[in-house]
This record gives sequence, C-alpha cells and structure tokens, in this order.
Amino acid sequence: MSEGYSIRKTVLGDRDALTNLCMRSKQSNGYDDAFMAQCADELRVRDEWITRDAFWLAETGEGKPVGCIRLSVEEDGMTGELATCFVDPDWQGRRVGKVLFDVLYAEARTRGLVRIGLDADPFAEPFYARMGFQITGRSPSGSIPGRTLARMELVLDTETD
Repeated sequence: MSEGYSIRKTVLGDRDALTNLCMRSKQSNGYDDAFMAQCADELRVRDEWITRDAFWLAETGEGKPVGCIRLSVEEDGMTGELATCFVDPDWQGRRVGKVLFDVLYAEARTRGLVRIGLDADPFAEPFYARMGFQITGRSPSGSIPGRTLARMELVLDTETD
C-alpha cells in the first residue's frame, strides 16, 4: 500500500506485538521507566479491542508492526473515539500515521460518524492538530493521578462525494 509497509485489520494474534508497539512508541517521547510502569495497563492491548473495534495495523513485509490505530464508536452511533494511535519510533515521519488516519476517516464516513474525539498525549497534540483535531478541553489521565490531557475533537464533513 505504502512505502515498505501495508495496512490490515488486526487479529487476536497481534495483541502482544501491538502492546509492545504502543509501549515503545509512548516511551520514545522521553518518558522514564517509572512513568511507563504507571501507563502499562492502560496501553496493554485487549482482545475485546481487536474483536469489537475497528483496529488496524501497519506492518512491514516481514510482519514487523510499525503503526496502529483504533476507532471505537460511542453508543449514540454518531461519535467515534480515537482510542489507540501509535507509530514505531523508527517509522515516525514516514507518513505511517497519515495513512492510518486515511483508513480511519474512511471507516468513520462508512459508519456515518459526525465527530471523532481523543485524549492527546502532549507530544502527540501537534500531529493531531495537523490531522484536523482541535482542543475542546482537558481530560483526566487514565493512568497518572492529577495529570490531564488535551481533549481534542474533529468534526467530520458529512457531505457525500
């Protein structure tokens, strides 16, 4: 699909490799081991994410995961949540995230979603802003007591082509 990698839906056998990818990507932002230990459970990929949500994996021809993105849909059926988005540190800046977002946007349009929300790590805020998300407030961290994250939202164009 793209230079050196392809995108596919995740399967249950990807769980541990996805968790490893999420941890490596997060730690590449300079977080120390103590911080990462606090985040470990929140970053651990769960089977139900793979079976319930729209979850994609970017991988090399050799099967090495280089990125992932997960969209969950809220009960209202109109709002999505970008619940997981990570790119391997060695693959950042190589358009993996952009290509994963293209897949996510196509899925959101197919499902008729009108908005996608996310809680952004401070290091990821600029990337999400480039993808069209805007800060709408703050959300408590799911891992670190007292820490808040930017709450961001993208209102999707509901016009059909």
